[in-house]
Amino acid sequence: MPPVPARPVRSADEVNEEIRGLWLRAGGRPTAEQRAEYALLVAEWARAARAEVGDAA
Repeated sequence: MPPVPARPVRSADEVNEEIRGLWLRAGGRPTAEQRAEYALLVAEWARAARAEVGDAA
C-alpha cells in the first residue's frame, strides 16, 4: 500500500482565514461536524504558528 501523501503545509495566516470562513458559514452556531473541523483547524494553526516562530528564531 503506497504511503498517504502529506498535506501541503499552510501558513498560520492561511489556516486562520479558513477558521474565520468556517465561523462565518456557521453563523456563530457551528454544527457538531463544524466543531470537529474547527478543532482540526485550530491544531493545524498551532503547528503552523509554532513552525513560523521556530523559523524566525
